[in-house]
Amino acid sequence: MNIEMNDESCCGTNEGSHRKSHHSDKVKNNLVTRLNRIEGQIRGIKGMIEKDTYCDDVITQISATQSALNSVAKILLEGHLKTCVIERIQEGDHEVLDEVLVTIQKLMKK
Repeated sequence: MNIEMNDESCCGTNEGSHRKSHHSDKVKNNLVTRLNRIEGQIRGIKGMIEKDTYCDDVITQISATQSALNSVAKILLEGHLKTCVIERIQEGDHEVLDEVLVTIQKLMKK
């Protein structure tokens, strides 16, 4: 899962009060491909429920989808830490650490 990140892979720019990330095309395409697959999995789960598929089979598919979403989050977090967070710390913005801790807490709740 170690996705190659370059200097433009994530580092946010401040436009007004909104930060934006700048993922490389390779990373963005990887994430979009994964999310498209997850979208298909969700549609599949919906279809399983509509067809009264055995509950355990539906739960198994839900678990697989959650795992796939977690993989997307891990890729994003890795890029964020390696680029955005390091850059902001180097700029003297140590509040970014609190932001990252909150984000990690959100991910761990799942």
